[in-house]
Amino acid sequence: MRSHKVTRGIDRAPHRSLFRAAGLHPRELEQPLIGVVNSANEIVPGHTHLNVIADAVKAGIRMGGGTPLEFSTIAVCDGIAMNHAGMHYSLASREVVADSIELMVEAHCFDALVMITNCDKITPGMMMAAARVDLPAIIVSGGPMLSGEYKGKKIDLSKMFEGVGAVRAGRISESELEAMAACACPGCGSCAGMFTANSMNCMSEALGIALPGNGTVPAVSSDRVRLAKEAGIRIMDLLSENLTIKKILNLKAFENALAVDMALGCSTNTLLHLTALAYECGFKLDLNQVNVISERTPQLCLLSPAGPNHIEDLDRAGGVPAVMKELANANLLHEDLITVTGKSLGSNISGARNNDYSIIHSVQKPYREQGGLAVLFGNLAPEGAVVKQGAVSTSMQRFEGSARVFDSEESAVHAINNNEIKAGNVIVIRYEGPRGGPAMREMLAPTSVLAGMGLDDKVALITDGRFSGATRGSSIGHVSPEAAVGGPIALVQDGDLIAIDLPGRKLDLRISEDQLIERQGKWHKPEPKISHGYLKRYASMVSSAGLGAVLSEVSK
Repeated sequence: MRSHKVTRGIDRAPHRSLFRAAGLHPRELEQPLIGVVNSANEIVPGHTHLNVIADAVKAGIRMGGGTPLEFSTIAVCDGIAMNHAGMHYSLASREVVADSIELMVEAHCFDALVMITNCDKITPGMMMAAARVDLPAIIVSGGPMLSGEYKGKKIDLSKMFEGVGAVRAGRISESELEAMAACACPGCGSCAGMFTANSMNCMSEALGIALPGNGTVPAVSSDRVRLAKEAGIRIMDLLSENLTIKKILNLKAFENALAVDMALGCSTNTLLHLTALAYECGFKLDLNQVNVISERTPQLCLLSPAGPNHIEDLDRAGGVPAVMKELANANLLHEDLITVTGKSLGSNISGARNNDYSIIHSVQKPYREQGGLAVLFGNLAPEGAVVKQGAVSTSMQRFEGSARVFDSEESAVHAINNNEIKAGNVIVIRYEGPRGGPAMREMLAPTSVLAGMGLDDKVALITDGRFSGATRGSSIGHVSPEAAVGGPIALVQDGDLIAIDLPGRKLDLRISEDQLIERQGKWHKPEPKISHGYLKRYASMVSSAGLGAVLSEVSK
């Protein structure tokens, strides 16, 4: 046991005195020490109830014969951080989550980990930490929020952001918007659509590092508490089996995750996080392979923001296991892979049932013949750009328009709010990438305002930043290389024609190579937007979005 380094022998008597000071009984020190990572706080709705989940996990660990020791990490709420300077800190917080867990685990010699998470950057940060320390570990989410209801229709957080645009366009009143705000988020949990938080919690199931149900069982359900207890019990079995995270997370596991990603119509941010997780596992996730999987995997679910259904509906229909069963029946999954249940993925889903084909379509009658995400390449994105094609209208699958160029999200939102954007425009928001942003702010404000104004099927938006999972419409993010390092997106000028071809996986600037070279020669690197504190260090070390926006080993 790793924990024997701090609990056994004459030389560890001082250590035992400190454990006693924390109230531990000598018998507890004879048992394996299990780290319980809890990101609970009183700010983030997805985390306000996580102490209940932690208590259930610890009860399970004790039932399994272990000693649970809880410690915390941070959690940023993307919704509250949205559309102001706080969003610079969202993606960057992922690395703090991963680093803080690594520090605690290595300093205190835990034997295994149960990681209690929920929202956008916390779940991938915990996954990255688990791969980095390579111990037996299980991801346990706090579960999704229930959808709200307003005037007899289901609503969620994405409708609130779109409501801002509707007010700007005079389509609803401010009082109606406030009435919606009172209904949209009815309680604890990660926001109710297939946004980034729920996408990544579903990915943990598909990867095999969480128990079935982790992605969809509602936060308010007693089943969520029992699932947490089961995870506590199960971690003791993983420890005795020495089944560590890297024994589960091989390349085929990532292919499974991508297939489920495509079938569910997940957030574009999943590619950023899966790429970063692969980096922690020691291999590169090829973005070209993402297209290969997308082209052979149909989209089976149409969940908010792309459609009317929510995570609670997916859970009722059978959850992620039912989706995987549909894919497996079409030989679209690797079923032989080991998971944290100790069984193969095929065994896990053998009893799964699709209870509602209106929520989870069959492979034979999918919502779309191809998956929810696509990676575009071209002279505007030589290293790739990502789009949630399952949330793009048919009329916008191929689109050519004139560029309206903005060097920040704020300037673009100002132009949108002042009715300066017209049908047929391609909005270009740059210097919002990993380095230029810094930290890739989400562009939910401009995309939701466009949707609220009824322009989401008439205007495209491209950025070297990224989008919230709540974004819909022709929104193309992660453009790499980013503007801050002189990528082609830095060279676009107002009025340039931009061609978008989702079926052809192309994103091109309609100017000649000679013009590009001439503009490149005149380009000057801008001053950093933030030149102090954590973000200064982050910007100096972060890689491109195409590599997952991970931090380099050596500062550049």
